[in-house]
Amino acid sequence: MKIGIYGGSFNPPHLGHLAAAHSAASVLGLDKLVFVPAGTPPHKELPPGTPTREQRLAMTAIAADQLLMPAVTELWDTELHREGRSYTADTLAEAAQRWPGAELWLLMGTDMFLTIHRWREPEKILALAGVCAFGRTEADGEAVFAPQRDYLSKTYGAKTTTVAIPDLVDISSTRLRELLAAGGGRDFLPEAVYGYILREKLYGTHADLKRLSMEDLRCVSYSMVYAKRLAHIRGTEEEAARLARRWGADEDRMRRAAILHDCTKYLSHEEHLAICDQYGIALDPLERATDKLLHAKSGAALAKYVFGQDDIYDAILYHTTARAGMSLEEKLLYIADYMEPCRDFPEVGELRRLAYTDLDKAVGMGTALAVQEMLLRDKELHHDTRGAYELYGKGI
Repeated sequence: MKIGIYGGSFNPPHLGHLAAAHSAASVLGLDKLVFVPAGTPPHKELPPGTPTREQRLAMTAIAADQLLMPAVTELWDTELHREGRSYTADTLAEAAQRWPGAELWLLMGTDMFLTIHRWREPEKILALAGVCAFGRTEADGEAVFAPQRDYLSKTYGAKTTTVAIPDLVDISSTRLRELLAAGGGRDFLPEAVYGYILREKLYGTHADLKRLSMEDLRCVSYSMVYAKRLAHIRGTEEEAARLARRWGADEDRMRRAAILHDCTKYLSHEEHLAICDQYGIALDPLERATDKLLHAKSGAALAKYVFGQDDIYDAILYHTTARAGMSLEEKLLYIADYMEPCRDFPEVGELRRLAYTDLDKAVGMGTALAVQEMLLRDKELHHDTRGAYELYGKGI
């Protein structure tokens, strides 16, 4: 097994980190790519205002998830629990015990590669792992890397390789933190990481979650779900916007509803219930027992009470079950969620046709399919879905 160890303060993790990690995984053919947030770095003090270890771990987890390589990426918090300073030699020794027999590679940027011989126990580091360093261009990389590569090979018998990454995002963490405090920095970060920073008010940001711009609302929502869900959320947003234009609804409102409709999708059962209890969301016994139904309720609660989106509350509340007597916005989100471009089932073509020609028939078809699915799975049908089917779906 070939394992890449990618350590750093990740304060915060940015697009440059992800581009480097992805390139190294590809070039080295890694079976596992392990992100290791530093506890107390040996070469510098963490600056005042640095997020907590738990927050840096959460940001790193969100960033790693954006690579969409769940079978390869892993988060390892060993340094965050270690007393004193975090030395790479100690981490690699622990890695060798954790993954016995694995071929270890230490991933790093240019500056670290050029100074690794000055680190604590460089001979131990280079005996335990090969070193993969990132450069912006092949030409620049060779001019800078070749002498150091030769030195490390001759002095320590080191195994090294360099990876050229054209257009690598090149920004220091210090500069990025300054930009964030001044209201910028978004372009250097994965949207979900930026959203987490806004939610937690890190690095001097002071976002009012009830008055977010559409762009910031999108980032905050993305920070709350796994990256594998983003294609669906984006697809639902664009479909909802198209349907709004077709049927004369407010496009801005439908975009906001779609952006937030699955924001609590990956919460635990207990977290769903806690949110609903906190905000007084009434739940029937079936809803209280079923996560698929609960996420619409808890998501609507956050949309209204945390993000100030009162006007899309009902659309999110009923986007899973539908109901009799739906408003235009409720119908549009229900259908957009059902047949956005990522959806693939035998009836989806006809559902898409109806969505732009006869909206009530489209809702009826959606509820008829839901009824059929519940019958096949021998599951209890929610009373709202039954009511919607009775009104829109009979005869479909």
